[in-house]
Amino acid sequence: MDATFRAMLLERPGAPLREAGLPLPEPGPGQVLVEVEACGVCRTDLHLVDAELPDIPYPIVPGHEIVGRVQKVGTPRVLPAGRPGATARPGQRVGIPWLGWTCGTCAHCRAGRENLCDAARFTGYQINGGYATHALADARYCFPLPEAADAASLAPLLCAGLIGYRALVMAGDAGRLGIYGFGAAAHIICQVAVWQGREVLAFTRPGDTDSQAFARSLGASWAGDAESAPSVPLDAALIFAPVGALVPAALRAVRKGGSVVCAGIHMSDIPSFPYSILWGERRIQSVANLTRRDGEEFLALAARIPVATEVTRFPLARANDALFRLRAGALQGAAVLVP
Repeated sequence: MDATFRAMLLERPGAPLREAGLPLPEPGPGQVLVEVEACGVCRTDLHLVDAELPDIPYPIVPGHEIVGRVQKVGTPRVLPAGRPGATARPGQRVGIPWLGWTCGTCAHCRAGRENLCDAARFTGYQINGGYATHALADARYCFPLPEAADAASLAPLLCAGLIGYRALVMAGDAGRLGIYGFGAAAHIICQVAVWQGREVLAFTRPGDTDSQAFARSLGASWAGDAESAPSVPLDAALIFAPVGALVPAALRAVRKGGSVVCAGIHMSDIPSFPYSILWGERRIQSVANLTRRDGEEFLALAARIPVATEVTRFPLARANDALFRLRAGALQGAAVLVP
């Protein structure tokens, strides 16, 4: 009998995930088969379930914050210039992020901006992801992870942390930082920003006093409703909530020359706003995916601080419950599936 593994399948838009047994894949050249220890549940997974991302190849296994152990290694990949591709060893702990493959040859890839590669493929979207007991990945896009750390605590670093870090870098040297939406990414990046000596103000859903208290416990100097105006201008704002109406709100909150960084892969439509709140050389910037350099920099920084993630664990079969609680805003920090 052929070997199989368990996975949670998304079979059509809006459908609940279904547990299924799938044939265990064989890693090809440059690939690794990973036994999943933990997989974070990301808001992007909700965008996948809701068909807010284009061209979803059903059925698909979601999940792109994967921590696991290499179980099997394919033959080494040889790159066109004759250089060997990335390698991994059986038993090694690795993290598998959202960016799962790029062409390596386009202008974006050659310029070190592989996150913009038009041919890129993404874990848990075009490539079966980590809502499963096993996952197949390109070894070039796997990050070595600490051997002794708790797997569930590491998982949110692989997207919430990485995308949040890229957004923070785009904010430059902003000393007073507003964070809109205090979920998985925000609770990680708040710790990084405070460690760097920045002042953090947290903006949450109206009335969400639990998240506001959570933000203050992580070092935010102020926490309140996203509809509130801060008493002092922000140098920059990071928007993690997928709510387009927050863009003009954040523009009103930042000083002249300040920036608003939109960190989600999907956002509701941005309403029209008067030019006066953009004037004064304010900037709106989006974040697209991540690069391997982002991963290397952030994971080293997270270990140095160290970043502590707040996680709620769910067994694999309860993936739908985890997604429901994420949608309802009923979690502090991140949900993590543990097969």
